[in-house]
Order: sequence, then structure tokens, then C-alpha cells
Amino acid sequence: QVQVVESGGGLVQAGGSLRLSCAASGSIFSIDAMGWYRQAPGKQRELVATITSGGSTNYADSVKGRFTISRDNAKNTGYLQMNSLKPEDTAVYYCNAVLRLKYAGSWTGYWGQGTQVTVSS
Repeated sequence: QVQVVESGGGLVQAGGSLRLSCAASGSIFSIDAMGWYRQAPGKQRELVATITSGGSTNYADSVKGRFTISRDNAKNTGYLQMNSLKPEDTAVYYCNAVLRLKYAGSWTGYWGQGTQVTVSS
């Protein structure tokens, strides 16, 4: 019914940039918050950034000033612009979209499959 698909990951040198995309598709009535999370090997999944439907944003302290979250509501797509990347940013990045399906009354979070970001030193 719903698919959340991330793209844009890859290998980049320290100091470089990547832009991740998160596209939600299916029988979607509306999307509330969208968020990016990451999980490094041997570590728990952590919050990177979130954005509400109204555009309010929140960032982890470790990425403030380097990452920018945005969204295109018309396309049901979210983005994460990552600049000044560091080796410690290496992780699988996951998108979460809190959305309401057509003909459904509740809001549910859906996860994508993740995209690998590797930053070399």
C-alpha cells in the first residue's frame, strides 16, 4: 500500500557533500512529519533531523550547521542535504514518514529500507 524509498547514498571523501531523497508513494492521504535517522555498525539507530508538514525542523547536535532537511509536499518527498561530511557520519540512513492513508483515520510511521553513506578520511 505504501512505499518509502531512500536514494542518494554513496561513498564520499571527508568534507564532501551528498543529497539524500526519500520518496513516499501509494494510497497516501497526507504526510505529517518526515525524519532522517542513521545507524552505524554496532550502534543504535539515532535521530538525524525531522521536519513537520509546516516546515519546522529539528536537528541532532552532531549535524547542526552541516545538514539541512527539506521536503516537497506536492511530491511526497523529503531531502537531506549533507555538507562538510565527516567519517563519523558513516552509517545507513533511514527515512521515516508519518502519514495517513486514504480511507484510514490513523497516522502511522513508515520506514524505508535505508541507504548507505560512507565517508572516507
